[in-house]
Amino acid sequence: MTDPIELHRKLHGKIFIGAKAKMKSMDDMATLYTPGVAKPCLEIAKDRSLAYDYTMKWNTVAIVTDGTRVLGLGDIGPEAALPVMEGKALIMQQFGKIDAIPICLAEKDPDKIVEIVKALAPGFGAINLEDIETPKVFYIEKRLTEELDIPVFHDDQHGTAMVVLAGLYNALKVLGKDERAKIGIVGAGSAGYAIAKLLHAAGFSDIIVFDSKGAISKNRSDLDQYKKELANLNKSGFSGMISEFRGADVIVSASKPGALPFETIKAMNKPNIVFALSNPMPEISLEQAKELGIDIFGTGRSDYPNQINNAICFPGFLRALLDLRVKRITDAMKIAAAKGIAGSVKDPTKERIVPDVFDRKIVKNIFRKVKKVI
Repeated sequence: MTDPIELHRKLHGKIFIGAKAKMKSMDDMATLYTPGVAKPCLEIAKDRSLAYDYTMKWNTVAIVTDGTRVLGLGDIGPEAALPVMEGKALIMQQFGKIDAIPICLAEKDPDKIVEIVKALAPGFGAINLEDIETPKVFYIEKRLTEELDIPVFHDDQHGTAMVVLAGLYNALKVLGKDERAKIGIVGAGSAGYAIAKLLHAAGFSDIIVFDSKGAISKNRSDLDQYKKELANLNKSGFSGMISEFRGADVIVSASKPGALPFETIKAMNKPNIVFALSNPMPEISLEQAKELGIDIFGTGRSDYPNQINNAICFPGFLRALLDLRVKRITDAMKIAAAKGIAGSVKDPTKERIVPDVFDRKIVKNIFRKVKKVI
């Protein structure tokens, strides 16, 4: 791998703003700027929706972060978060032909972040919340979704959940199982919360989510409003620790290395599926997965088979949101996108349940599926 420090210093930023038109004469200046530009301004003033026709709004996404939960690095601040946001913008441009602008805020108060994003929203076609700590980000996403007329996408939630669901569709198909599978989810942060909610919306009914204190169930008195939602998914009422969990068909872990006990995996039904999503170091390694006899194993790593990577999803999903002028994201759209991703793998196998991130069919397949449920 190329030295990241040297490459970033050489590039001096991974994205830039380019021009679609050139000013070669005073006539160009008069048309593209004053006085000609007044005409589209006045048209938009009469009908704000025309901003999608006359400006960059139709194809522009704001990537918003406060730098409080960047990758696995924690609260490193908005300046240190900028390389990641640039990387997201680069991926959106390369795979979805989307213009994305990093907005790194020196502000941690959730209500102030909401007001800032609302004030910025007129210039964008969608908002992508990124690397904001939980549970704060749930509150921010909920308020913005309710108060804006453009879609609010949280990749740590929506993107992860859609790729997990896509991988699970194909993994279950390969193993001859279905939505009756018993599922354990380790981790109740942004990813774990969203995965559990989306799997339930997609028809999976036997789901138990675990945090550091054990299974999230109605028996616990320490749950915030978001974990209470997860407790409602625990139909069996199991209240033990993850190390005591037995008979799972599927385990999805969005936690940290070491969070997935070997005894839990050994006690799974056969054949089984394990997604270990902690990145860059998954909860268990590929070598350990082989030793434990896991039938289908997925991680976030590009050097392992079955990379459960958000980049498979968010360029195509955001492309669909922009092109279809979506105002609010629904579970139906997320499920449709997951099916589009899964369908991009023609003949899934144990070693290939999700498409390669460079597969150009993904964006089109997501669009076609999402369009059907709008």
